[in-house]
Amino acid sequence: MTATTIEAPRSPSRPAKSRGVNWEKWGWIYMRASGVVLIVLIFGHLFFNLMLGDGISAIDFGFVGGKLADPFWQWWDVAMLWLALIHGGNGMRTLINDYATLRMTRGVLKTAVLAAVVVLIVLGTLVVFTFDPCPAGQPADLLPALCAAR
Repeated sequence: MTATTIEAPRSPSRPAKSRGVNWEKWGWIYMRASGVVLIVLIFGHLFFNLMLGDGISAIDFGFVGGKLADPFWQWWDVAMLWLALIHGGNGMRTLINDYATLRMTRGVLKTAVLAAVVVLIVLGTLVVFTFDPCPAGQPADLLPALCAAR
């Protein structure tokens, strides 16, 4: 009897060539890291808004205006916005790669997801950093009551 060596199934006959950055690996790592950071950001957001102070009954235009006037909360909200949108966009990209069979369809869908993510990030960031509850030059009867204190 002679011993025969059988190669393990699906093992490559030669090692795979390195083709630069492994985007799938970094996307996978990003999803895990951003998920952990998002849990902290979201639960911090919910705790501050719902548990501290008067709870949900205190959330109104003035509360949001006050929060968006504080640079700490501006950056908190922008970090949450960016991480959530990129996390969701990357998840959608993965779903498109898994279920869209035609190359053209995958390209169109991924372009649409990218466009939506970019537009929402730009608009959301602009809102957070340019929000002014009391714009100058507006009639006093159209402004919220908190603006009378200025």
